[in-house]
Amino acid sequence: MKANRIYVVAAAAVLATAAMVGCKKKEETAPVAPVTAPAATVSVTSVDLGNAIGADSKVSATGTTFKPIDKVYVSVSTSTSDMAATVPGTLGAKWYFGTTEIPNTAKESQINFNGTGNTAFDLSNATGMPAGKYKVDISLNGAVVSSKEFEVK
Repeated sequence: MKANRIYVVAAAAVLATAAMVGCKKKEETAPVAPVTAPAATVSVTSVDLGNAIGADSKVSATGTTFKPIDKVYVSVSTSTSDMAATVPGTLGAKWYFGTTEIPNTAKESQINFNGTGNTAFDLSNATGMPAGKYKVDISLNGAVVSSKEFEVK
């Protein structure tokens, strides 16, 4: 009989332990905040100078030396971090003769950038540009991101 009692007590202990584990309250987990993707950005990927430009606004003949009668083009290539996103921004060009800004030549374009693209700006003078060293500053959203120097001979 003693053996039966030990088995009965052992069985009761096992059943009580199983009941306690089965009734354990589930731990609540904090809700996970949704992960939002960072906002798409735009960047200038290249800047080229030349005296001819194609329909795609890319310079077709690059160079850094021009004649006084040439029209100087600057082609600015841009790319968005998310190719499917549209990123509004301002792209600008400011032209200098030596260290002096050339009056009435600064231009800005409001653009909805999407994927990759090109924007062209130009500088010319109907009576010819004076010989010397020139520079163009390219800005994106008001900050200069690239400068290119060239010469007119």
